[in-house]
Amino acid sequence: MNPRSQPFTLQGAAGALACMLDAPDPDHFPTPRGVVLVAHPHPLFGGSMDNKVVTTLARAFNGIGYVAARMNFRGVGASAGAHDEGRGETDDMALLHAHLRQRYPGLPIALAGFSFGTYVQAQLQQRLDAQGMPAERLVLAGTAAGKWPMPTVPADTILIHGEQDETIPLQNVLDWARPQDLPITVIPGGDHFFNRKLQHIKNIVVERWR
Repeated sequence: MNPRSQPFTLQGAAGALACMLDAPDPDHFPTPRGVVLVAHPHPLFGGSMDNKVVTTLARAFNGIGYVAARMNFRGVGASAGAHDEGRGETDDMALLHAHLRQRYPGLPIALAGFSFGTYVQAQLQQRLDAQGMPAERLVLAGTAAGKWPMPTVPADTILIHGEQDETIPLQNVLDWARPQDLPITVIPGGDHFFNRKLQHIKNIVVERWR
C-alpha cells in the first residue's frame, strides 16, 4: 500500500462508504496538480477499490502529481448498502466528486475507471457536463461497451483495452468507439485484468496525459 494512502468515510444515501486517498510524493509534488476519482470493477464479481488495475491507475496519476481517490461501491468491504446496477454507484461517485471539490478547491478533477467503473464514470461525466463542470479528462480501461449502456464520452478520453479481453471483447469497444471516432490503445495479448501488462496502463496514462 502507498505509505501516503489515507482511509476516510463518506455518508452516502445507502450509508457509510469506505474510501481511500492516495497522495503523490510531496518531494516531487509539494502541491498536487489535480485530483482523479478511480472507479472499480463489478461489485458482484469481486470488484473493489483494491483491484490491481484500480491501484495501478491511482499510482499512475500519483506519478504525475495527482491525488487519487478510490471508493468501495455499495455492499463492498466496509461500504453499506447493496449493488444498484450503476445508478446508486454514480450518485455515490458524484458525492465523492463534491467532497474532493471542497477539499481541493480550484484543482482540476479527472475521472478514471476499470470495467464496470468505466460505465459509472462515463455516466458521471455526462452529469457533470450537464451541470457545467465537466471532468478534466477520462481514462477508461476495459471499457464496459456491450455489457452496460455506455454513453458517449469526450474526444480526448484515453481508452485502453486488452486485445484478448474475454469479458468485454475488443470488438464491442470498437463498435462503440467507431461512431464517436475515438482512438483506442490496444495492449497486445492483454486479457480483461491486464495480467502481466499493468505497466503498460501506467505508461500510457503518464505519456498521454501531457
